[in-house]
Amino acid sequence: MRVLGRIVRVIELFRNSSRIVLLAASSLVLLTAPTPFALGQAIPSAPQPQPQTPPKQTQPVTPLPLPKATPAPATQQPPVQQTADIDTPTLKVGVNEVDLVFTVTDKKGHFVTGLNQSSFGLLDDHKPPEAVLHFYQQTNLPLRVGIMLDTSSSIRGRFEFEQDSAITFLLQVLHRNDRAFVEGFDVQVDVAQGFTNNIDLLNQGVKRLRPGGGTALFDALYATCKDQMLTLRESGAVRKALILVSDGDDNYSHALESDAIKECQRAETIVYAISTNVSPSKDKGDDVLQAIADATGGRAFFPTRIEDVGTSFHGIEEELRSQYLLEYRPADFKQDGAFRTIYLHANDPKYQVRTHTGYFAPKAAE
Repeated sequence: MRVLGRIVRVIELFRNSSRIVLLAASSLVLLTAPTPFALGQAIPSAPQPQPQTPPKQTQPVTPLPLPKATPAPATQQPPVQQTADIDTPTLKVGVNEVDLVFTVTDKKGHFVTGLNQSSFGLLDDHKPPEAVLHFYQQTNLPLRVGIMLDTSSSIRGRFEFEQDSAITFLLQVLHRNDRAFVEGFDVQVDVAQGFTNNIDLLNQGVKRLRPGGGTALFDALYATCKDQMLTLRESGAVRKALILVSDGDDNYSHALESDAIKECQRAETIVYAISTNVSPSKDKGDDVLQAIADATGGRAFFPTRIEDVGTSFHGIEEELRSQYLLEYRPADFKQDGAFRTIYLHANDPKYQVRTHTGYFAPKAAE
């Protein structure tokens, strides 16, 4: 009996121990199990990065004492890759803005720099502009320059010196972001070297030109502005200029002088003319060169010796680096292809302003 009682107690002890083990195991499972979510509760996820909206930037405006207007804020755009190139008066068709490049001289013909916007007044198509956006003194605007050498038989004896002067000019004037091309013209246009910054290629282009034939000056000027300057597509402001070396005597053109001038204005290109007529008095050709330069905002040079052609090139170089830039929005602007006159003057009468006489508004379909 004693033995039987001991066996019963051992069995009860074993049962109690099993309950303890089961309870401990259940507690362990509850401790390690994830906390349950309430019904319908969404499981949180890791926060996702939100795209940041760039803040709008307001375009800085420096109003002239002409009209006062503030342009609408411009939405931030990705940076534009600039070619070191703005030229002369450039009409921005998309936003109807005009970039007007001009030069200021004193009564002795010396260039005047350091003036501010309050020194000038402006009329576009006989009206003050709707808004003045910027005013800069630009001495290093990227240049787009074309060298046009008269290769007709009338300048055969002076041609080599003109070539050397042109090469010297290119060596001195072209900076890293500038580009130039070289052409000769008689009855036809010969583009010896297209737009490049490579001085060696430009030098070779000048040296390849040979004189001979008649003179179709107006045809050459018209074609050059149409094919070389009007087709330029720049991302920034550049200064477009043609250096025309000729006696101005045209005996072969189909185009008129007025046609050539209008095409220069359409291409927003300044023409600097260097006369190869070294006689003591001016002739009809000199008057032609003066008229072209005046209408396009350029300048005509009349050296009295062929050796002074190089000095004229130097004067052009100095002027190209001593100009101002005025950006404005014209009033009552219409994209009708009409010619709009420009009148820009210095408030101080001792200063003279030189710029082009106007520009052609683009047509709406363009």
